[in-house]
Amino acid sequence: MISGLYQGQDGDSRLALRVDVDGARPTGRVSGDLFTVAGATTSYAGSFVVDAPAVRAEGGRTLIEGRAAFSGGTPAGDVSVTINDGGGSGGGTASVAGRAYEVSFASPSFRSVVLEVDSVVGAEPFTAYRTGSLPGPAGSPDRELTVAAAYAEAGVELRVNEPEVIPVTGSGADLAWDDAELHHAMTRHFSAFADQPAWRVWLLVAGKHVGGYRGIMFDYNDAHQRQGAAVFHDAIMGTTPQAQRAQLRTYVHELGHAFNLLHSWQKNLANPPQPLGPDGGFGDLSWMNYVHNYSQGGEEGYWAAFPFQFTDAELVHLRHGFYRNVAMGADAFGKGAAEIAPFAPPVEDHSGLRLEVRAKESFELGEPVVVEFKLSYAGGPRDTHGHLHPDTEFTQVSITQPGGRTLLYRPMMRHCVDTSPRIRLDEGNPALYRSAYIGHGRDGHYFQQPGEYQVRAQYIAADGSRIVSPVCPVRVRFPVSRDDHQVAELMLGEEQGMLFSLLGSDSPRLSAGNQALDEVIGRHGEHPLAVYARLVKGLNAEREFKELTPDNRLRVRPSDPKQGVEHLSAVARDAGIDNITLNLVMRRLARAEARQGDLVRANAVMDRMVATFEAKGVNDIVMGQIRRQAELTKTALAAEVS
Repeated sequence: MISGLYQGQDGDSRLALRVDVDGARPTGRVSGDLFTVAGATTSYAGSFVVDAPAVRAEGGRTLIEGRAAFSGGTPAGDVSVTINDGGGSGGGTASVAGRAYEVSFASPSFRSVVLEVDSVVGAEPFTAYRTGSLPGPAGSPDRELTVAAAYAEAGVELRVNEPEVIPVTGSGADLAWDDAELHHAMTRHFSAFADQPAWRVWLLVAGKHVGGYRGIMFDYNDAHQRQGAAVFHDAIMGTTPQAQRAQLRTYVHELGHAFNLLHSWQKNLANPPQPLGPDGGFGDLSWMNYVHNYSQGGEEGYWAAFPFQFTDAELVHLRHGFYRNVAMGADAFGKGAAEIAPFAPPVEDHSGLRLEVRAKESFELGEPVVVEFKLSYAGGPRDTHGHLHPDTEFTQVSITQPGGRTLLYRPMMRHCVDTSPRIRLDEGNPALYRSAYIGHGRDGHYFQQPGEYQVRAQYIAADGSRIVSPVCPVRVRFPVSRDDHQVAELMLGEEQGMLFSLLGSDSPRLSAGNQALDEVIGRHGEHPLAVYARLVKGLNAEREFKELTPDNRLRVRPSDPKQGVEHLSAVARDAGIDNITLNLVMRRLARAEARQGDLVRANAVMDRMVATFEAKGVNDIVMGQIRRQAELTKTALAAEVS
């Protein structure tokens, strides 16, 4: 056995060498990372991989030779490695890029990562699952799998700290987390660390997410991208074998994203792009697939065949991906795929589904760009899933900017849904609608200059069909007045974009963005774009806000219904916001009124919501849904204040 991690140094050059030619699931590769040492500092210099080296035994040694591909545009070059007899107890030599290294065995694991786990009181972290507890594939060994053990089988050492329990300060707190609170928790946690790549990942075990998700991965355009994830205990809790199995898969899946592993149906967006597996990726037996999406029998078929391991391609990435493509805090999730070719319609489309992207005629510079997605059926009724919002990544959006560059919209928060609400599109329910703010995401603002943009979307249906919409033109107008210019500058800051994505936040990291929105309201309150500043401030005031303090306690700021009513009332009177956002605003306004103790006014807001959409001429089927929504909201608010 000679496979594992070797380390060596030649003058100011240090080598981390990974030999992977024998042992458990060998990929038949050699790879390494090169670092430059200067005084007391060490800097990353590049990576290489030999995909198909020649391996032979000779005189008590193992010789490995091949042509290596290097990162960063470095020309390919020959690499030779000699491992002395004894393998893991010995060492050898390596020749890379004209340098010769004496290397010594460091670990049987190819990479080592520190996993820090914090759990909110009441959310019990997962421990272990016995794979033989439930039926599985023939030949898959029965063993006890912890999260660390699952990664150890892939050749990655997870050094897990003792989970710390986060106490909660505040009574009557709603412990359902939203994206803004999770963003703040992550920035607070990583404020103690330097802004640089590190083999460290943080996992927050929380109670539940307001959207009902099982997990998310934090992916921001700062140095801490991919360094944090969260799992939600309420969605996967339980002590039965089925619950323990689901917890194991969720934990391994979310941490897989931190290693820059994409969902199985998104591998073509990886860096470098990878071919999709069977059935557009839905046929992959992988931790990174969704069990309910498995194309060969859904959840039952998945568990009957899943051997509790990563696919061969994922194994290559984990063990031999270039340093910056894998290390937490280095390259972004799917980096290199942000600039893409516009989605092209399929040559043949027999899916019976139609996708449209709709936007208003034009936007002011600095105005949050919100588009509406409409999924409908053509021909006979169709069954599919209801994940139409791009934050769940079953719907992808391409944006072609005025200069001709096409970008993939990438959300700040990547929601792993792990359940699939089935919908039937027919005469009684002809279409599904969702609106999404696509003006800002992982790569910052997408509509930063005036001009004509082209937006196209692709919906990945339940059967793997890829439904591509026609182009939706989005026109951003030139500022006219001095006020237009000033407001646009105030709206287009990076922190402001995050606040629009998160629908407000108390995070001190976003204080400059909040100050800019306050200035829009205070100095330019009559400007048409001030409604969006009020929207963000009103939604944030109306809710409680959970703050992870520096001493690792959870403090809950109570809602401010008075300020919420003040801002949201102004938003509800504005004719410029889209219908779906207006629906959200009026329901949250009703909740703010109820929290002030005025249930009569809260019910009146719901009645006004129904009347508003009737006056807009909304179709009968959607109106029926709005009326039911209004009555359910009244009932829920009455129960909340009783």
